[in-house]
Amino acid sequence: MRRAVAVLLLATIAAPAPAQNAPRALAQNAPSAPAPVATPLPATRVTLTTADGPIVIAVDTVHAPITAANFLRYVDQKKLDGAAFYRAVNVAPGYGLAQFGTRNDPKRTLPPIAHEPTSQTGLSHVDGAISMAMAKPGTAAGDFFIVIGDLKSMDATTSDPGFAVFGRVVEGMDIVKRILASPTSPTEGEGVMKGQMLSPTIRIVSARKTAP
Repeated sequence: MRRAVAVLLLATIAAPAPAQNAPRALAQNAPSAPAPVATPLPATRVTLTTADGPIVIAVDTVHAPITAANFLRYVDQKKLDGAAFYRAVNVAPGYGLAQFGTRNDPKRTLPPIAHEPTSQTGLSHVDGAISMAMAKPGTAAGDFFIVIGDLKSMDATTSDPGFAVFGRVVEGMDIVKRILASPTSPTEGEGVMKGQMLSPTIRIVSARKTAP
């Protein structure tokens, strides 16, 4: 499972880069790691209204302020309206991720942000977590992924920066699982992403802040 997850994420189809291959140490070996945060609250709620239905995300502005603020900028500026879920990665039965975002569209994509590792935030890649797609720390911008099943090997360790969790799906995981199971193209995508690109993609009609 760990080796499979280690090569999952690239920033976008528009700008492929080498996958992370660094070996992952056990999470318990990370020094001075904060206690895990079970539920990302208090949080700002965002509803992604997709062609398949609504997905409600609790965005953790307390534990992951930099990464959460970045996502909320995309929401506030309506840059995710008309974007899509475009990638589904099946790691094992019941495990994987669904990726969405701007795909480096210059009209939608904001400047990249600093990396906020899970060893700093205390968050984790548990079932329903939302995190940042990136090629390496400092390159994350407008592409995001939702985890299906616990994939804690994507968390930061002493030897691997991992990926930056900033919230969790609180409603609509059935829709996320349906996206994961959606058809993919056998030919689209480059490198490890070949065969992982949704065909057709699943449109995001709108992304809006909503009341809890």
